[in-house]
Amino acid sequence: MGKRVGTYTVQFDRPVLIRGRGSAVGQEEGKGPLGGYFDQIAQDAMWGQDSFEKAEKRFFMEAAKKAVESAGLGLKDIHYLLGGDLLNQIISASYSARDLDIPFLGLYGACSSMAESLCIGSMLIDGGFAQNILCATSSHFATAERQFRYPLELGTPKPPTGQDTVTGAGATVISAEQGDLEVKSVTVGRVVDFGIKDANNMGAAMAPAAVQTILSNLEDLNADPGYYDAIITGDLGIFGSDILLDLAGKNNVDLSGVHKDCGKMIFEGMDKNCGASGCGCGASVLNAYFFKKMLDGDLQRILFVATGALLSPTSVQQGESIPSIAHAVHIERRAGK
Repeated sequence: MGKRVGTYTVQFDRPVLIRGRGSAVGQEEGKGPLGGYFDQIAQDAMWGQDSFEKAEKRFFMEAAKKAVESAGLGLKDIHYLLGGDLLNQIISASYSARDLDIPFLGLYGACSSMAESLCIGSMLIDGGFAQNILCATSSHFATAERQFRYPLELGTPKPPTGQDTVTGAGATVISAEQGDLEVKSVTVGRVVDFGIKDANNMGAAMAPAAVQTILSNLEDLNADPGYYDAIITGDLGIFGSDILLDLAGKNNVDLSGVHKDCGKMIFEGMDKNCGASGCGCGASVLNAYFFKKMLDGDLQRILFVATGALLSPTSVQQGESIPSIAHAVHIERRAGK
């Protein structure tokens, strides 16, 4: 049926191009092995603001402005801003949209929001509804802890399965006009619930959704994992990545040779329990590291699969399980570029 391929995937008739990218991260993220790839690294978690929430908004704004600048565009050239974050009423994205003065579609897919924004934005570009779209997401360790777990002042220790929410943001300008990287297809996931109720075990909650979306993408495209140079999850962390490989193996799919996880990579070698999570995790690593590797020719074809745990503080307190979602974006380096 039209652009649809298989059950979950959409392929594009018109070029959907990666034209600009930007990233901004916190001090801890800058100390990690990917520190040299990020556009901006803040000196501290407040970044000159008087609250953590305002600081998160600054991360969002800085990444967004850098992406537009690197695209060689002005804000007036951006037809839509698609974005979100983890906070109630997605205030980082909404307040940024107020200041950027761009038509805004606010999204909430938890940590899957970067992939969700790229999915929807690519469909808008392919449909001829826009020429240039800015996709951006952010998160902040202190704001996420305060909302979903415990105030930092309590000094509550994290269990071994815990992950540190990334303080940072990533932004991408997708365009119908120019760019060396191209979004070839997107796979929209469905909500999967593995029955996990522990808000400190996000990797276990999200891994089944990632597997469902990856397997759907491969089936829809009639491909095997080796079709991609890398299949990149957003923030499963160490434990969640192990579960991903195990569940895929039980479906007779071996992802071990191509799987990468942004949550493992950003804090690798640091004492961060199971790694990182957050909207800003996959968004910043995709825009800073993986797009750079593609532009350098080290990677030709990737599948970016951002995962989100669709919980709220209220649902966790009421003993509900944590349903999750994952969306996939298939990106290729253009021939001759």
